[in-house]
Amino acid sequence: MCQYSCHDGFANDWHLVHLGSRAVGGAALVTVEATAVEERGRISPDDMGIWKDEHIEPLARIARFVKEHGATPAIQLAHAGRKASTAAPFKGGRPLAAEQGAWQTVGPSSLPFAAGYDTPWELSVSEIPTVIEAFALAAKRALAAGFYIVEIHGAHGYLIHEFYSPLSNHRTDSYGGSFSNRIRFAVEVIEAIRAVWPEHLPIFMRISSSDWVEGGWSAEDSVKLALEAKRRGVDLIDCSSGGNVAKANIPLGPGYQVQFAEKIRKEAGILTGAVGMITEPAQADAIIRQGQADLVLLAREFLREPYWPIKAAKELGVPIHVPDQYARAFPAAG
Repeated sequence: MCQYSCHDGFANDWHLVHLGSRAVGGAALVTVEATAVEERGRISPDDMGIWKDEHIEPLARIARFVKEHGATPAIQLAHAGRKASTAAPFKGGRPLAAEQGAWQTVGPSSLPFAAGYDTPWELSVSEIPTVIEAFALAAKRALAAGFYIVEIHGAHGYLIHEFYSPLSNHRTDSYGGSFSNRIRFAVEVIEAIRAVWPEHLPIFMRISSSDWVEGGWSAEDSVKLALEAKRRGVDLIDCSSGGNVAKANIPLGPGYQVQFAEKIRKEAGILTGAVGMITEPAQADAIIRQGQADLVLLAREFLREPYWPIKAAKELGVPIHVPDQYARAFPAAG
């Protein structure tokens, strides 16, 4: 969950406490929010960044603490594309004006996300490799910072999603048109990261499994993309959805995206993560036990309850390690 609490992309004490609390609370995996691989790839001026070497040490501090408390540190590598240059949600969330420091956004086509949004600069074929290299350099920095997993953010209407969805990609060159051309950018990002990321460490990829719009990206497309990602070294698909169209009819409800994790797992033969309105321990447990996904990922529920795993362990009757400093409050935790 983006915290929109950085200055010039630098992690700070807020992020250490925020993410560290989830490790102390028993989470097995703690993932740093969408972290911009380019300065122009930030959603807002307050986003986390990993576009320069100076960002490494503050992130390393977080990775060390998370690891020391029994969780696996991960980081999400992102580029907001045409949805960049906006204010943080709690500052209005609207596209920035020039006097607020707006910058030129980029995308696969010169199509704004919605009314009032900046018209993005259409990346040329000669400019695309620069962005791909930015992802690879970010992965190198993530490794130097001590992260064990990188997740490629290819969902929610950000740059990678913009390329693979026909709703936002109207190109007629080698990066547009056919399915294989539209996923080319995603595939080349995967290949660039896998070339610099150690084979023994996993790569996750978050995708929007459906645009929820007629004529948009579909669950069937997601299976095909997952197959290509798997061939190139992605270990798990994090199955989210939506975000590329301002008005989409999304049937929100408990576990509404689990169907995508189950379908992709079964049809692409790759590990998947389920996410989206998963809040109850029994609900999460059932998803794994029934083979619908290999991993359950929590976001908003962890904002409400940093120690959710301890609560879940109690409800499910399984042991969980609690830090020695807190053990007196959890005599039955194990």
